[in-house]
Amino acid sequence: MTRRALVTGATSGIGHAYAAELASRGYDLVIVARTTDRLESVAAQLRTKHGVDVDVVTADLATTEGVALAVNRLTDSARPIDLLVNNAGSSLAGWFGTTDIADEDHQLNLLVRAPMHLMDAAIKTMAGRGGGQVVNVSSVAAFTPRGVYSAHKSWLLNLSQWANIHYRDVNISVQALCPGFVRTEFHQRGEMDVSGVPRWMWLKADKVVAASLKDLDKGKTVSIPSLRYQVLATLAQYLPTSLVTRFAKRGR
Repeated sequence: MTRRALVTGATSGIGHAYAAELASRGYDLVIVARTTDRLESVAAQLRTKHGVDVDVVTADLATTEGVALAVNRLTDSARPIDLLVNNAGSSLAGWFGTTDIADEDHQLNLLVRAPMHLMDAAIKTMAGRGGGQVVNVSSVAAFTPRGVYSAHKSWLLNLSQWANIHYRDVNISVQALCPGFVRTEFHQRGEMDVSGVPRWMWLKADKVVAASLKDLDKGKTVSIPSLRYQVLATLAQYLPTSLVTRFAKRGR
């Protein structure tokens, strides 16, 4: 029986890499993003290259209406979803306390509220039909005190770890993917200056996704692609908070 995955933020970066890799594995897809033209373009490419079914859902997941569209698709019993990838996200260039609070509300909706609602719908649906998988794209920033973005990603990491244990008995696996800097449109769209980030800290989206899915197959709760970020994440958990904060701030 063909498996089906729903991927948010699927038109670029990590989300696009998930869609491409899953299509290559024979998954039918539901791809979600804000721009219909880009969704249709990605869908056409994946259908042609891999011969899979690809449905598109145009939705702004920072809005209640957009979340509802994605939730409706997750709960469609006629075309069930076996794997949810909560990837859609963005960031702000400034630090909390200097940014517009309306922009912070937008980030909270996109990075916390949306994955919470989609994960809730997925778990309730999957539990009723024998199981499934959820990947929540967090960040290695979840291990550091690094402002609001870090706090959002820490929240997602914590919830994922708990859910993976709590819903194991109903055959639901939940993973938090925690990459570091990845070469995507993410930083450019957020108008962030990353010129000072060393070359060795950058990862490729397809390699990040390959590591995530390999760890998902193993049932690993937290996936941190690359040894260098695994070491950094470990150090962040044991070094003094003041030292970690100073180091993390330099990466902004």
